[in-house]
This record gives sequence, C-alpha cells and structure tokens, in this order.
Amino acid sequence: MKLFVGLGNLGANYAFNRHNVGFMAVDAIAAAHGFPTWRKRFAGAVAESKLGREQVMLLKPQTFMNESGRSVGEAVRFYKLDLGDVVVFHDELDLAPGKVRVKTGGGVAGHNGLKSLTAHIGNDYVRVRIGIGHPGRKDLVSGYVLHDFAKSDHDWLEKLLGAIAAEAPFLADGANDKFQSRVAHALQAEDEAEAEPPAPRAKPERSRKAPAAGVKAEQPAPAGTLAEKLRRWFGS
Repeated sequence: MKLFVGLGNLGANYAFNRHNVGFMAVDAIAAAHGFPTWRKRFAGAVAESKLGREQVMLLKPQTFMNESGRSVGEAVRFYKLDLGDVVVFHDELDLAPGKVRVKTGGGVAGHNGLKSLTAHIGNDYVRVRIGIGHPGRKDLVSGYVLHDFAKSDHDWLEKLLGAIAAEAPFLADGANDKFQSRVAHALQAEDEAEAEPPAPRAKPERSRKAPAAGVKAEQPAPAGTLAEKLRRWFGS
C-alpha cells in the first residue's frame, strides 16, 4: 500500500492558501479517481482506493501544519510502511509557480510540515514539490504562504492540479520520474494548444425562421472562479 499525504492547515480560512496546495492535490486525486468519502482516522481525514495496480490511502492531517508528522506517524506505524511508500505533496518556495519536482529525502528548507514529518518518521519519504514561487524576501514568506493564491494564479493552478491528479497512478506504481515528466508534458501541451491561433469559423447559415420576439439567444454560462470550481469539484 502507498500513503499519499497532502500537507495543509485545517479550516476554511486556510483552504485556498498557497501553503495548502498539498491538501488541494490530494483532494484533486480523490475527485478525479472516485475515491470514497473522507473519514476520520489517524488524527486526519483519509480516503482509500486503488490507483493503477496499487492500493492507496490519501491522508490530510487535521493537526495543523507544524504537527503533521503526528498524524502521518500513526498511519506509517499502523501499516508498517517503508518510507519509500510514503508520498508527500507540499508547497515549494524554491520552485517557480506551476512547476513540479519529485525527489526522495533531502532537506526541509524551513517547511514546518516537512520538519514535523522528518521528526516523526525519518527523512527518506518521497516529496512531490509543488512550486508556488518566492515573495523575494525572507521576512515576507510567512504572509505569502498563508495568503490565498492570487487571481492570476488560478489558471495555471487548475491545470496543474488536473495534471497531478491524472498522472497520480504513476506515483502509486513507483514510477516517480515518469509522473514528473508526464505532468510537465501535459502542462506544456495545454500551453501550446492555447497559443495556437483559433481555426477560422464557418459563416453560419441564416435561419429560415426568425426567433420569436422577446426571446434572447442562449449564452454560455460564465466559467466561475477557481475557488468556486474547486469547491464544487471537492464537494466542500
């Protein structure tokens, strides 16, 4: 079994903070792959299903970020998991927004969630580092990560969460490099598709029958904000 851990802070006030992108990632995986309803266990919220050939438990610690290791440690000890079977999704200041890198072990770079995990279970777990960028000065970091994603981030964030969710079975199968490359390829393909000029539109034929007086042509519904989409998607 694999344990996929999303790092974040508990509560509606934190739900769309940059620091909560780990929660968003496992929520996206749960939604995309039809995981059952979240339930309380291991001082967290869990959902379990198969991804590819592997049984996967998703875990969102409900202990706040700096105590995440307590929740994860309970699950690791209960299932007697190797640290290579623990995959942690977290925000990464040292990566540009929208970039994803996967590595095993390494430093915690001041991330309180990773610091807590390493203290409770050791250091050799797999990290899915989700780039959120850096505010430029160390004294601005706390306010930056504990602030909602900017509106200008919404487009790339939606695409990124969708790509992470779609390619998650490769992580479950231990193909970490393949997961990383496929996420990057999916995002690049979307960017290229958007950059292509639209195909010329055929001139519509005139309707023989004029619309009834007072009847307006049907207009597409507005797309809605990222927060609205994610709330509908995640059922929250």
